[in-house]
Amino acid sequence: MNVISNTTVISNFAAIGQLEVLHALYGCVFISTDVYAEIQEGLDEGYGFYTGVTGCVVPPATAGWIHLTGLQTEAELRYLGTLPRRLHKGEASCLAIAKARRWLLLTDDIAARQEARRLRIKLSGSLGCLVLAVERKLCTLDMANTWLWDMLQQGYRSPLTDLTPLVQMK
Repeated sequence: MNVISNTTVISNFAAIGQLEVLHALYGCVFISTDVYAEIQEGLDEGYGFYTGVTGCVVPPATAGWIHLTGLQTEAELRYLGTLPRRLHKGEASCLAIAKARRWLLLTDDIAARQEARRLRIKLSGSLGCLVLAVERKLCTLDMANTWLWDMLQQGYRSPLTDLTPLVQMK
């Protein structure tokens, strides 16, 4: 299944220097052109961790694993038109693309997650990616909890500070 991410999940992993975890989990991750614009704005505002993201984006990077996509079909534009105006362009475009193409959406944005549930879009976020990394043995639970702690220190607002209950539920 293809995966599209909005800025939040990309930001969380990039901010702690673990963007490659997403690459290891999904191989290829799509972002919308609106998300790419948000990343460029972040660079302009001084968020240096986005430099690692731009080096992975195809195009312009020829060997990248983050692929740009945009709204391409009438269905995507129709879904976009049904979304609440309170959503940022990046979240809205990712929701429309995920719905029309039946892709997994990665987001931590509460409003985007609510819309994804309403539209019955498959959904995950930073916590889900960390749990999946443990399950696939890409890291230990202790390492994933360290990464979660690092994300929290960078401003990520999470309902959990320990992944143990999520890993034990599986």
